[in-house]
Amino acid sequence: MSSEINLDDLRRRMKGAIENIKSEFVGLRTGRASVNLMDPVMVEAYGSKMPLNQVATVSTPESRMISVQIWDKTMVAPADRAIRNAGLGLNPIVDGQTLRIPIPELNEERRAELTKIAGKYAEQNRIAIRNVRRDGMDTIKKLEKDSKISQDEQKSYSDKIQKMTDEMIKEIDHLTDAKEKEIMQV
Repeated sequence: MSSEINLDDLRRRMKGAIENIKSEFVGLRTGRASVNLMDPVMVEAYGSKMPLNQVATVSTPESRMISVQIWDKTMVAPADRAIRNAGLGLNPIVDGQTLRIPIPELNEERRAELTKIAGKYAEQNRIAIRNVRRDGMDTIKKLEKDSKISQDEQKSYSDKIQKMTDEMIKEIDHLTDAKEKEIMQV
């Protein structure tokens, strides 16, 4: 009877939005070096685009420096170009097969801009969670309308879905607040 509404699937889809915002936040620069900062960098290598970490070893020897050790010396120029064109505001220094990437200090204007971007990511993922809630609510309304579940069951499912949605939105708010504090730290 209740097998047609899968709360675990709704939870999994909502958790997908949480994972998505976490990965988006990793790419937001906070003034500290992080190997994850290079995750969005795609290098034109061997006729296709591939993540930087598949052509090099990325490390952080200092708190404000990222080191990228390129394995194949023919990939140095494409990796340099990919980092410069990734929109991260970073300028690598080529040193043989190693790219040294100093992480510049963030100014107040850039911090405010990054905070707005974090808020935008949060809102996009809140919307994704609400869309999953809407899908679940539509499903239970249809089941109730088709007399496959009772009104009481429909109300119970509605309450569970709303509670799940509220938990996920609260988690996004918590992640966003933490990221904004991290960005604004001087």
